Order: sequence, then structure tokens, then C-alpha cells
Amino acid sequence: MDYNNPHIMDNNRTPYILFFRNSGPENYAHLSPDERQRLMQKWNAWYDGLAKSGKAVEGQPLELETRLVSGSGGARVIDGPFAEAKEAIGGYVKLMVGSLDEATAVAQQHPGLEYGLEIEVREMTSSCHLGVQHHAAHELSAV
Repeated sequence: MDYNNPHIMDNNRTPYILFFRNSGPENYAHLSPDERQRLMQKWNAWYDGLAKSGKAVEGQPLELETRLVSGSGGARVIDGPFAEAKEAIGGYVKLMVGSLDEATAVAQQHPGLEYGLEIEVREMTSSCHLGVQHHAAHELSAV
């Protein structure tokens, strides 16, 4: 199974991505060091269980520093983080599951939800309304 190709379905499994929002350090500042440690242990156990079952195939936190590029030719570049940082994506997990309902159920078990974490659940697709083609990670590394 090529988990780098989000278009391949294995046993009726489809790629979904969980985007973590409202996950900055301010969400956890009120926790004691022991409480933070317990949360991280629960968080890691949540992910490790998904990985062992083959449902989670990739996950990564993202740095707070960000840069927004826009305008013709990328002429406008703005450095962040921005005031609406709680809306920023702080990390993600890529899943291979059977349905949106299953991906949602996985998200609902995340221990960070108790502390204000928000999780956006999105199906990955092989098509784009603009006709942009997907390139798997293994294809890009060969270039």
C-alpha cells in the first residue's frame, strides 16, 4: 500500500486529514507541568493507537511562525503569527479510514478537545476544480 498516494483506496479506505486548530501554547498555559505531561501522554497514546491499527499514516505539528504569500507573482508577503492565530492550523494527522463518519469518530476521541482544541476533518481528493494534478511524495523525491 502506498500511503503517500492519497488516491489509492485499500479495502475501501479513503484518505482524510485532520487539521488541528486552536492548539497554541496559550491553550495549555493554565495546566501544571504534570497535567501537561499527562495530556501529552494521552495525545501520543491516541496517535500511536491509530498508527498501530493502520488508520494514522502521518502526523506532524507545525511551527507557530508563518508567512502568507498572495497577489500576482506573490508580490505580497506578510509574516505571522497573526492575531487570529487560534484559527491557524497547528498540526495535522493523515488517516486512511472507511468514511467521513469514521474519521469524525477518530477526531472525537482526541484528548486535546477537552482543552479547546478544534479539529477540522477533510477528505483528500484526487481531483481539483482547476485541474491541478496530485503528486505523491515519492514522485516528488525522484525529481
